[in-house]
Amino acid sequence: MQNYELMVIFTPVLSEEEFKTAQKKYVDFITAGGGSLVHSNPWGLKSLAYPIQKKTTGIYWVMEYVAPSDMNEKLKIQLLRDEQVLRHIVIKLDKYAVEYNTKKRSGVSTGTEKAVEG
Repeated sequence: MQNYELMVIFTPVLSEEEFKTAQKKYVDFITAGGGSLVHSNPWGLKSLAYPIQKKTTGIYWVMEYVAPSDMNEKLKIQLLRDEQVLRHIVIKLDKYAVEYNTKKRSGVSTGTEKAVEG
């Protein structure tokens, strides 16, 4: 079992309900493949750096999960088939990235925050 992070950019025309349904679909896909969800973080509607399919905004979603390595190819096929997905990327996390993400979620100082001048 490996740790992964998935970032998906969905088309901006999705309603809130459709966005939640799409998230649930991929979480269910991962759990059905023997994986488990660690953390889900919907970023919401953001501007894109360049137009994709004539769209200048997209709905971002980042998910951290644990799964067998062979499951990622099946996930990639599902993401490519989905017309609601503009772009996606799956990143394999090493032990340092997992530790960093855990600290960041719990509010512990990670050492990368900017100093605030008073």
